[in-house]
Amino acid sequence: MLSDNLSRIVSARVGDPGAIAAAAARRVRASSLLGEHGKAMIIAADHPARGANGVGGDPSAMADRSELLDRLCIALERPGVTGVLATADILEDLLLLGVLDGKSVFGSMNRAGLAGSVFEIDDRFTGYDAATIAAMGFDGGKMLTRIAVDDPATPSALENTARAVDELNDRELIAMVEPFLSAWVDGKIRNDLSTDAVIKSVTIASGLGRRTAYSWLKLPVVDDMERVLASSTLPALLLGGEVTDPDAAFASWGRALKQPTAQGLVVGRSLLYPAGGDVAGAVDKAVSLL
Repeated sequence: MLSDNLSRIVSARVGDPGAIAAAAARRVRASSLLGEHGKAMIIAADHPARGANGVGGDPSAMADRSELLDRLCIALERPGVTGVLATADILEDLLLLGVLDGKSVFGSMNRAGLAGSVFEIDDRFTGYDAATIAAMGFDGGKMLTRIAVDDPATPSALENTARAVDELNDRELIAMVEPFLSAWVDGKIRNDLSTDAVIKSVTIASGLGRRTAYSWLKLPVVDDMERVLASSTLPALLLGGEVTDPDAAFASWGRALKQPTAQGLVVGRSLLYPAGGDVAGAVDKAVSLL
C-alpha cells in the first residue's frame, strides 16, 4: 500500500499537477463539522512543517511521508472520524488519494516558528491563507498562537493571527486558534500548561479579530478543565499532544468533553503513532469518548 500510494502521488505531481485542484473540486464536502456522535474527531498532521517530526524516542518518526500517509488513511477510514488538519503538501497528497470525501478539512496556516529555533516564537504565516482555504473548498484554518510576554515578536504574531481570524470570519470559515502562554527557558520555548496560564491564553485568544462568529479554540487538556472551558463561550476542540500515559490521557479527554463548550478532539501523534502501533485501535478508543 505504501509504494502504491507514493507512486500515484508522484505520478500526478510530475505529470498532471492540475489533478490536485480537480480532486479538490470534485471532493464531497462534509455535511457537518460534527459527526453522528455530536462531536468532532479531527486527525492532526501538521507537525512536520514546523520541523517537529519526533514521536516518543524516535526523532524522525513522522519524516517518512509514505508511512505517515498510510497511517492517515487508516485513521480517516475509521467510523466516527470527522476530519483532518494539515499543511498543503499533506492535504494535497490526501486529495490525490481520494480519502477526504465527507470529511471536514482544515488548513494549517502559520508554521514559521520552527521547533527548537531561536525564532520559534515568530510564528509567521507560511502555510495556507484564507483565500486558498476557501478556493479549495475547505472548512477552515488553524493558527498556532504562542504568547510570550518577554519576546518582542509576540505583538506581530498576535496581529497576524487577528488578521487571519478576520479573513476567515469574513468568508464564514472556521478560524481555529491554538493559544499558549509561552516563555524562553534555557534557550527553548516552553508552554505554560498550568490552569491559570491556559485560562489567560483563552481570554486573549477569544478577543482576537473584529468578528468571532466563526472563531473556535484548540486547547490542551490540563487540570481543572471546567474552569478553562468556562473562560470563553467560543467552541473548543481539545488537542492531544504527545501522550506518555495513554490511559490517563483518554480519561482526561473524556472528562473534559463533558463540558458544554467542548466540541470534540483534534489529535495527531498519539493516535497516528500509538504505543504498540495499532492506529485503528487508538482512533476507535478516542472516538468512543465522544
